[in-house]
Amino acid sequence: MSESTTFDLPIAGMTCASCAGRVERALSKVIGASAVSVNLTTEQARVQAPSDSLPALMDAVAKAGYSVPQQSLELSIDGMTCASCVGRVERALAKVPGVKSVSVNLANERAHLELLGQIDPQTLIAAVTKAGYAASVREAEHPTTDNQQQRLHRERLALIMAIALALPLVLPMLLQPFGVHWMLPAWAQFALATPVQFIFGARFYVAAWKAVRAGAGNMDLLVALGTSAGYGLSLYEWATAAGRMPHLYFEASAVVIALVLLGKYLESRAKRQTASAIRALEALRPERAIRVIDGHEQDVAISALRLDDLVMVKPGERFPVDGEVIEGQSQADEALISGESLPVPKQPGDKVTGGAINGEGRLLVRTRALGAETVLARIIRLVEDAQAAKAPIQKLVDKVSQVFVPTVLLIALATLIGWWLYGAPMETALINAVAVLVIACPCALGLATPTAIMAGTGVAARYGILIKDAEALERAHEVSAVVFDKTGTLTSGAPRIAHLSAIDGNEASLLQLAGALQRGSEHPLAKAVLDACAERHLKVADVSDSQSLTGRGIAGSLEGRRLALGNRRLLEDSGLNAGPLADSAIAWEKEGRTLSWLIEQSPEPQVLGLFAFGDTLKPGALQAVQQLSARNISSHLLTGDNRGSAKVVAEALGIQDVHAEVLPADKAATVAALKETGVVAMVGDGINDAPALAAADIGIAMGGGTDVAMHAAGITLMRGDPRLVPAALEISRKTYAKIRQNLFWAFVYNLIGIPLAAFGFLNPVLAGAAMALSSVSVVSNALLLKTWKPKDLEDNR
Repeated sequence: MSESTTFDLPIAGMTCASCAGRVERALSKVIGASAVSVNLTTEQARVQAPSDSLPALMDAVAKAGYSVPQQSLELSIDGMTCASCVGRVERALAKVPGVKSVSVNLANERAHLELLGQIDPQTLIAAVTKAGYAASVREAEHPTTDNQQQRLHRERLALIMAIALALPLVLPMLLQPFGVHWMLPAWAQFALATPVQFIFGARFYVAAWKAVRAGAGNMDLLVALGTSAGYGLSLYEWATAAGRMPHLYFEASAVVIALVLLGKYLESRAKRQTASAIRALEALRPERAIRVIDGHEQDVAISALRLDDLVMVKPGERFPVDGEVIEGQSQADEALISGESLPVPKQPGDKVTGGAINGEGRLLVRTRALGAETVLARIIRLVEDAQAAKAPIQKLVDKVSQVFVPTVLLIALATLIGWWLYGAPMETALINAVAVLVIACPCALGLATPTAIMAGTGVAARYGILIKDAEALERAHEVSAVVFDKTGTLTSGAPRIAHLSAIDGNEASLLQLAGALQRGSEHPLAKAVLDACAERHLKVADVSDSQSLTGRGIAGSLEGRRLALGNRRLLEDSGLNAGPLADSAIAWEKEGRTLSWLIEQSPEPQVLGLFAFGDTLKPGALQAVQQLSARNISSHLLTGDNRGSAKVVAEALGIQDVHAEVLPADKAATVAALKETGVVAMVGDGINDAPALAAADIGIAMGGGTDVAMHAAGITLMRGDPRLVPAALEISRKTYAKIRQNLFWAFVYNLIGIPLAAFGFLNPVLAGAAMALSSVSVVSNALLLKTWKPKDLEDNR
């Protein structure tokens, strides 16, 4: 049983004293709950309960017919340098009443909070400030790119000046191997080292002092203690030299600070690159648009637009809004939004996405979505949420970081005492202790996971793969079975003519007659017939006296002939039989095809031909299944369609396991049964497949480019290309591999480096260089993910 804590829960929906009593009784039934009181005036409930019982309390309120209001908030955090800082900020925010959960990301310096009720952001900012850091509410609509660039410029300037001052100090050491024995006088070393120590190194003292005041430690404390010890030892040796040339360590302190600054600068540059996907998406947002009112064009800011406004988009411009084409024809380049490499034709009635590039045509667009509701804004939000989230493996790092700095301080103290007891001079003991403090930087541990997640989710978004959370990213590499929905996932979802047969053998004439009957109809089968006529460049005549035959088909007159097109019932009602087409009809029905008969009702009743309609496989469906099979991942087909139709698709794709005629409500149970044999991913269109998507270990929703926020899925594919399914699993595998590599090297670096420093095999300068290299190497390794390209899609980019 976890320790008890007091929960103050906001309750929405209470209107009277009986409501308060109902909520109070519901909360009292939660295991471990005590001292329950509900205040109707403040709409608050106070409960004493185990610290891990919040979900149960919220569930009890919901079952009683009320709710606990929740909201999300993003804070920008300034001043964090290592994993210990992350843990301290998280603990400080978690103590604020009403904070349900908090996740802090070192790589993008953000805190994501889930709050109960309305909490003043200033209360949260004050908690962060008390912990020794700075915070501000992050405005999603105002990217901080300029601020980041300015900070990077300041870091670069400070680094150049620190190196310029430290270089003369280290020059004698560099010249010694060449037989040049030369040393700067003590006063010159002091003059060069002091500005580095207290001006350019001031950031370490400030951050260290804040950490100490908060009762914790961080990387800055280790650097401040180590360099101060080296600097102080040099002052002592200089003051007690008594006319001899003292052995000074000014160069060690100055060079360590310069190297740490170099490492932080390179780290900041690399972290900026991990966020390049977000910046690329944000850059797609146009700032202005041409609004059309009563035929007059006005150049206005995007913020001035309203729903249903008409916007003129010229050739080569980006669409400023999500909308519907009212006038004109063109193509849209949606590569950076959906990953679709080829331009998409646009004509009146088609939807367009803000941020896409208009082709050579001039379009008039009616505004359908603005601001945060646009597809681009939702994509950015999904990618940011994924990059801000913590992977489950990060929990190990968080536990280590809590005890890391105190452990290092104890090791440094033990090193100092051990060397002194061993009989070494105090300056040797102190220098070895300083080396321990300098090399033991927890930066690499803190950056290992978030940088890999940011790089992985960023490059995935470039190809139209939106990974909703870090847990989905981490688990996807373990998938052993993929369950595909059929219609709209592996197939196009629109019927096409699969077979046709004419009694007289003239298929073109058969198509023309059927097209004449279907002309003007919106029925999916009619569209399939007309599409086939268009593909063969067949002219379609007009029929007269057109009549809809309820439950049977359609009829009409053409050049003195009465024609009808419909199902078997129409055939039977006309007193006709299949005749020579009987065998074809039986075979095509076994394939699960939908049959339509074209008959002539007068002057002489007869069968003219037979059409078999069926869904067509999506391009890339076969490649997707083959790629999964090559990775020993089994594919399953799960559909509500008849077995014949499912069998045809499965055989064409080489899928052995078929689950047909499954009701939407039973799809989740089928997926749950498969989970007993391994990790299962479900791929569907996110509508009737939502229960199955939620039931799977990994839900992968096939998007059409307009609905990107399919909440039941952990991964959303921006376009309906089945090849993105193995691509999503592949980027997950590579990202998780990078996380493991980074954590391995971060742990090994400290396991090897700290003992070497403690036993005197590393001086502070080498320790500082190794510390800087560790953080840079971890981030650089994560950035290698940016070179990833989905298999078989490279040529499409």
